[in-house]
Amino acid sequence: MIGLSIAWAVVEYIANKEKCGAKTLFATHYHELTELENQIEGVKNYSIAVKEKGEDVIFLRKIVPGGTDESYGVHVAKLAGVPNEVVKRSNEILRSLERKSILGKKREEKENKKIAAGQLDMYNYKLAEAAHEIDKINLNELTPIDALNILVKIKDKIK
Repeated sequence: MIGLSIAWAVVEYIANKEKCGAKTLFATHYHELTELENQIEGVKNYSIAVKEKGEDVIFLRKIVPGGTDESYGVHVAKLAGVPNEVVKRSNEILRSLERKSILGKKREEKENKKIAAGQLDMYNYKLAEAAHEIDKINLNELTPIDALNILVKIKDKIK
């Protein structure tokens, strides 16, 4: 709660035009802080679009209006190269903490909505995978025929 209260006070201070009035990027998933958009003039929530596939998350490289009800810190740590043993243990601790908190109830509601909605829309997931694959290509080393073969391969994956 200490970190939350400090962050709240910082948001109030930064948003106050007489005290600071700066445009600032503040990363959080705490509901208490994302609710400040409705209480403090000038505060706006944005989040990165993601697609979840089981325990994995694909960051879609798109910023969208609105907050998020989930933290992707463990996924970011994995992408940053934190050892798998630490990532695995982090997930175990997270699940344990969520079971003991309101966040666990929120996650459970979210999972229930997914089940009720049926299968996820995989089209956006496939596009994100294709974008990731394209991003890895060194264009300076491709021959025209290699480029065409890669396009055919990616097109087949999207279908």
